Amino acid sequence: MRKFLIATHGAFAKGIKSSLDIIIGETDNVFLIQAYLDENIIVEDELAAVLTNITGADELIIFTDLLGGSVNNIMLREALKENVHIVSGFNLPLVIEIMMGDADTPVIEVIESAINNAKEQMVYVNKLITQQND
Repeated sequence: MRKFLIATHGAFAKGIKSSLDIIIGETDNVFLIQAYLDENIIVEDELAAVLTNITGADELIIFTDLLGGSVNNIMLREALKENVHIVSGFNLPLVIEIMMGDADTPVIEVIESAINNAKEQMVYVNKLITQQND
């Protein structure tokens, strides 16, 4: 089963999950780490708790907010596991496409396709409108 972890600085992960619940419905295979909201909560401990829900038969896709950021660097410790995939610098369309991806399609293909499509979602709308009016 594909499972998903959204790990971000602050409450960004909760906001993404809220949007996902509205757009695709609530899911029970999504975990959140909201780093540094509480100085008494250690990110490594939160990750360890999530990993207890992942079996060798599962695929875990981790979304992090900043490539090279502290949250991403902590998640990198899991990247060498065959069933763990990390996607950094995500946006909502990317997360939706990966989560809705065909379970029979290899996860690497799902991720690569979603990244390409998500890049197309980032548009400077003012310029787009101006070009269309010309």
